[in-house]
Amino acid sequence: MLSDLNFALQITTPIFFIIGLGFLFKRIGWLNDDFANMGSALVFKVTLPCLLFTKLSTTDFTQGLPTALVIYGFIATLLIFLLLDVFATKLIAQKADKGVFVQGAFRSNMGIISLAFVVSAYGEKALGIASIYLAVLTIVFNILSVITLTRHLPPRGTNRVGGMLLSIIKNPLIISIVAGVLVSLLNIPIPEIALHTGEYFAGMTLPLALLCAGASIRIKEFHSSSVLYWSSAMKLIFVPLVFTTGGFILGFRGEELGILYLMCAAPTAAASYPMVQAMQGNHFLAAAIIAVTSTLSLVTTTLGIFLLKVFALI
Repeated sequence: MLSDLNFALQITTPIFFIIGLGFLFKRIGWLNDDFANMGSALVFKVTLPCLLFTKLSTTDFTQGLPTALVIYGFIATLLIFLLLDVFATKLIAQKADKGVFVQGAFRSNMGIISLAFVVSAYGEKALGIASIYLAVLTIVFNILSVITLTRHLPPRGTNRVGGMLLSIIKNPLIISIVAGVLVSLLNIPIPEIALHTGEYFAGMTLPLALLCAGASIRIKEFHSSSVLYWSSAMKLIFVPLVFTTGGFILGFRGEELGILYLMCAAPTAAASYPMVQAMQGNHFLAAAIIAVTSTLSLVTTTLGIFLLKVFALI
């Protein structure tokens, strides 16, 4: 059992150690808000798209695809989204909080935290599977987020919704995903210099993103709110439990089940905050959900990996 606990800690501790360093460096003045904002923008616009493009463009989509895993993730995400929406509609009083609750509960930070978990657990070889899974679910997350926020926030006019949909189409992650898949399917040759340059940028993604995530944590956002802690509990406990149990029932085991768990156990995606802010929702609640889930996921993710390892499922 101690070896199982050590396995779990080996996966999660390095990730949150870097996040903790980002938090510490901000407090002692080595990092500031400008660095965190500009670094996060660099990750979102350059390094993470480079990582996704290099992985997807060099993936052979004609064989060995995690088709069952991706289809299950897609269907499970839709079902969980619907359950959370029903929960929010019936039990959350403030209409402005309903969509924020739903997005905070189902939208995982797969592009940063989950990928870091997967690499820590299974090495670079698992990045191909994780990138394909991420490619599909990133598009799903963005569309469902617009749906729930539009549905529950006061009417703001069709232009605002159209603008949000346009922002999804212009999303650098989605552009890099589509470009990488097309390059692979069409067998378009990539110059070695361009590929190596992209790989250097890709290598910056996880450490830079984790440092910026730590520097962005605000203790003051841990305010008392039942919606905040309901959403956080759903994100850290309910969603991973349902996802993993369903995967187990369908026969996923080993690395596949491990990747499935790690991709859904991550804290709420940082991108959920600017989306709520752009649609004039309760962005204070959105920021608090990100802060709480980012902090507490160290405990919940470690415990989840430990239990899966104890029962020899991963």
